[in-house]
Amino acid sequence: MNIAVYCGSRMGKDEEFAAAAVRLGQWICRRGHGMVYGGGNIGLMGLIADTVLEGGGAVTGVIPEFLIEAEVGHEGLHTLEVVQTMTQRKNRMMELSQAFIAMPGGTGTLEEIAEVISLQKLGLQDKPCVFYNINGFYEPLRQMLADMVAAEFLTAEDFGKIHFIRRPEELEPILAGK
Repeated sequence: MNIAVYCGSRMGKDEEFAAAAVRLGQWICRRGHGMVYGGGNIGLMGLIADTVLEGGGAVTGVIPEFLIEAEVGHEGLHTLEVVQTMTQRKNRMMELSQAFIAMPGGTGTLEEIAEVISLQKLGLQDKPCVFYNINGFYEPLRQMLADMVAAEFLTAEDFGKIHFIRRPEELEPILAGK
């Protein structure tokens, strides 16, 4: 299974983010999965790509041409696809992946996973969407989604399709559809 990992092009100030990226990368390798990500060689995205590569896993990067220099396109990947736009990047990552995980990151990370969740809600994709909730990073978002349910803008059923995990091992039942 190819797992898309959305994460920061920066490391973030909490050292646990980097440690969690390594744990997730190692888990991906141990379980025999491939990883699809934004193709950069910096921040959490570079760290998790390197971890998967060091563990012998397959890594596919998808990067817009204009970001190759800014995010230092990773040259050691199995595949680095160069596209023209961010929209093409997101669409290609969705095509290549059977599950989606958002690690801590900025607005780009949030925007990417939000689009996947919106497509799930519309019935246009049915692949697992997961937030890797390291040190409670995504708790405010979880609460916001719960508030959307309470305000009747999001159904409880759709909210139930969005997963929050604290450890990679929690992915097992999610990916198995349980």
